[in-house]
Amino acid sequence: MDHKNLPVSAPPPNAEEIARLAARYRAAAGPVMAAVNLLGAQVEKRVEALPDGVKDRIETVVEGALRRVYGLAGRTLGQGVSTAEPGHRTAAMLTGAIGGFGGLPSSLAELPVTVTLIFRAIQKIAASYGYDPEDPSVRLECLQVFGAGSPLHRDDGVNTSFLGARVAITGPALNRVLATVAPRVTVVLSEKLAAQAVPLLGAVAGAGINYAFLRYYQEMAHVRFGLRQLEDQGHDREAVLTAFRAAATRAPARR
Repeated sequence: MDHKNLPVSAPPPNAEEIARLAARYRAAAGPVMAAVNLLGAQVEKRVEALPDGVKDRIETVVEGALRRVYGLAGRTLGQGVSTAEPGHRTAAMLTGAIGGFGGLPSSLAELPVTVTLIFRAIQKIAASYGYDPEDPSVRLECLQVFGAGSPLHRDDGVNTSFLGARVAITGPALNRVLATVAPRVTVVLSEKLAAQAVPLLGAVAGAGINYAFLRYYQEMAHVRFGLRQLEDQGHDREAVLTAFRAAATRAPARR
């Protein structure tokens, strides 16, 4: 029998790594956002009460910030591949505190800084998995991490569109990604602004919410680039996503 022309099957996904990434996915929202979720109805009402002009301003600011950070690529990331997660989170807390201090005007002014901090943190994580932040495809995947939704409302489903979407590098690629991601980020950051304005949030307002949002997107970046790494190691893409989907929706074992 001639074995030369037989197809080579991909190795099965790494179960241990899949389980680790699934645990990150499940824990992404964290305890701070659990407190925010208790006031979810109030946040939704405040989002609905935002004037249309403010909502339009948020979308303009968000899209401009995403386009700008994409253009900066990895030039200011510095040397090494450390994710520097504590440093990013400290900066996010400080930014959130300053933004929340002056109400809606200062919160709006803070948004581009928050978007930049999150994107930089995502790029650092991509680099820690061996991906070049200056590579256009990696930069686009960093933008797509923003498509992971919001820590303010999670369900038992797994956002496979966020995990599996890949964009071919062509002229209009950036515009296509922005057209998909920017409206989602606008909704998320509108929720953030509204949540910061809820008096009962107390200690989690401003600094706490920024910390939680940054942590959430850092975890989503670990998931996305961890799964991409498995695929690039020769594992079948659909098999990886299927295994991850099952692990992420499975209740963790009790000890």
